[in-house]
Amino acid sequence: MADTSRTLPDTSLITSLGDIADGYDAILCDVWGVIHNGKVPHLKACAALKRFRETRGPVVLVSNSPRPVEGIPPQLAGIGVPEDAWDAIVTSGDSTRVMVKEGNFGRRCFHLGPDRDLTLFDGMDVVRSGDPEAEADFIICTGPWDDETETAEDYRKLFEELVPRGMPMICANPDLVVERGPKLITCAGSLAELYEELGGTALYAGKPHAPIYRLAREMLATLGVRREAGKWERVLFVGDGLPTDIPGARDQGMDALFITSGIHAAEFGDDADNPDETALKTTLAHRELSPRYAISRLSWT
Repeated sequence: MADTSRTLPDTSLITSLGDIADGYDAILCDVWGVIHNGKVPHLKACAALKRFRETRGPVVLVSNSPRPVEGIPPQLAGIGVPEDAWDAIVTSGDSTRVMVKEGNFGRRCFHLGPDRDLTLFDGMDVVRSGDPEAEADFIICTGPWDDETETAEDYRKLFEELVPRGMPMICANPDLVVERGPKLITCAGSLAELYEELGGTALYAGKPHAPIYRLAREMLATLGVRREAGKWERVLFVGDGLPTDIPGARDQGMDALFITSGIHAAEFGDDADNPDETALKTTLAHRELSPRYAISRLSWT
């Protein structure tokens, strides 16, 4: 259990991105839970990012989607996210491709996840199988086969059979859950946690782990954002995930703006637009997290 007695810097509960924007030259922004909920866009959030782009600097979306970047703009457009809300995107799927290319995992891969994620394997030099009984050198997990009905526990028996085979699992989406409309949907991160609990080895491509931030740094440099070695002082990370977005920003030395109305909204009272500040501080202290700012929903004013 976290030591909640340790003193952490205070998190300022703010009401607008515009109040703090002058302190930053670029934004790295989570997608699900910030600019949409899987069903509808959060238009005020999109407008805030657009305004930041117009007045301060670039916005790079950093997504734990297991799909490569090519598939994300059509997905965002289908939900209704305006294309002028961002400059570029990096995904956990992109990071997975890099990990496989640079790693020494072998060529035979068991893919655990739905068929909609198969674009991840385009151009990847592996022999892919969706059959857990097939011989494989490693696993790529993009999520449950049926995330509408399944949780990690549905995979316990399968993992008890796979773990003794010694195959490392690359988790292509470290999120534990994600919003899909009013529901919380199990993601690959929950499966990878169970795989490790049962004695398996899991490697993580996305937030909060380092590989995806390497891609984000490269993208910022492409967009003309430079920084001193090892420093991110003027880059703000915006996200709603306490296991992913906020620790990732902390570990990379970035300020974070925590969106309280996302996947953790129920922890801060019944009104997502007015989080209980005491509950917020208690939750953050319990997790030993101290994002510089928190806001109920992203907006410019």
